[in-house]
This record gives sequence, structure tokens and C-alpha cells, in this order.
Amino acid sequence: MAAMNITISSSFLPHTDPDASLAFYRDALGFEIRNDVGRGTMRWITVGPAGQPDVSIVLYPPAADPGITDDERRTIAEMMAKGTYATVVLSSPDVDAAFAKVEASGADVVQEPIDQPYGIRDCAFRDPAGNTVRINQQP
Repeated sequence: MAAMNITISSSFLPHTDPDASLAFYRDALGFEIRNDVGRGTMRWITVGPAGQPDVSIVLYPPAADPGITDDERRTIAEMMAKGTYATVVLSSPDVDAAFAKVEASGADVVQEPIDQPYGIRDCAFRDPAGNTVRINQQP
């Protein structure tokens, strides 16, 4: 069987306030803005790490899908408010330095850097929409 050549291109995270999310990903995490379309709360913003043009996060309005019911919209809003709707895991060669920079931006700290029993050092924040953003230390 031949190996498949598949890479990650984009991942989607919901936002509730596009400007606040943009500020977090651009200013606190240092991501580049790749695309910004729409207006008001109906904006899709593509961001990504500098030097990795093929990897992006699309920040999107979660209730924009016309197939979502009002009950589903409420459930999504409740889960986002609790921080249980979406997660992204990032990595850094120095998780302590990354933590200090993100914490200094005023981000909501979920977990300070810690050595996990399963072999990684990581920390966690919540972005302005409530998404969990974990940062693992690169080995």
C-alpha cells in the first residue's frame, strides 16, 4: 500500500467578537493575518504562524450555517461560554516564554506551564470566544 501525502491546511475556531479574536491571535500569539472577509460579526478571519504559510486557523462566526437550528445555536453559545466547544493545540520551543508573552497580553489563563505526567510541558489559555488554546513545548 502506498503512503498518502496528506497535510493539515486549515482548522476552524469559532469567534464571538472578530476584533477581539483577531487581537488575541495577532497580538498575543504573533500570528499573521492571511485573510479577513465579511463585516461586523459575520467575518471570517484567517490567521497563521509566521513562516508556516500552509497552516492556518480560520476564525469564523459559529452560527452562520443556515442548517443550524436555534436550539443548536444556543447549545453552541453555551458550550463556547464554558470553554468546551473548541480547542487548538500549538507548540513552542519555549513554553514558559510563550506563556509569559500571552499572559502579559491579558489573556484568560487556564493553566500555567506544568510538566504533565504523559511527558510534555504545556500551558493553556482561553481565547476571547472561550476556545481552549494549549501550547505544548516542542521536544
